[in-house]
Amino acid sequence: MGTETEHLDRVFLTMRPDLYRKILGIVRNSAEAEELTQDAYLRVRRSLDRAVPGNLEGFLWQTARNLALDHMRRRKVRSAHEDENFDGGQAHAVADPQPSIEEQAIGKDLVRAFNRALLGLPPRARSVWCLSRLQGLSYPEIAQRLGVSPNTVFNDMKLAMAVLLEVRERLDR
Repeated sequence: MGTETEHLDRVFLTMRPDLYRKILGIVRNSAEAEELTQDAYLRVRRSLDRAVPGNLEGFLWQTARNLALDHMRRRKVRSAHEDENFDGGQAHAVADPQPSIEEQAIGKDLVRAFNRALLGLPPRARSVWCLSRLQGLSYPEIAQRLGVSPNTVFNDMKLAMAVLLEVRERLDR
């Protein structure tokens, strides 16, 4: 894998100025052309995990061209749906970002179920979960505070998370 990526790096560095100019000719925006040029490299690099193309240069050219054309299609669709006369005064018509009453009720039910599940945990596991999730302590800090090993903290946390995941799955059904 290393030799293919090294070869791609050399090819890209050689082709980069020409790729950029080609993309710029399509999108007519230097910042977008720069970003799409980099995206083309990243796409080709990721594709090397699956297979090595026979003609790396051609594959890079085609990937860059396709990304530029896709970008232009998205821009065209977006401009057809955007209101050019939007002045910001219409912002009151946008949906409220606050959760609906139903979502709030579901959230409260979830919190109550989690609280019941946490109270059913062994005390040390409950303490580990609270110290980690509520106070933001690391496992070694929790281990030191509770006088146990970091592996014990990990196992207690694993138990707590399994119980909470089970509660979540039950409520989602």
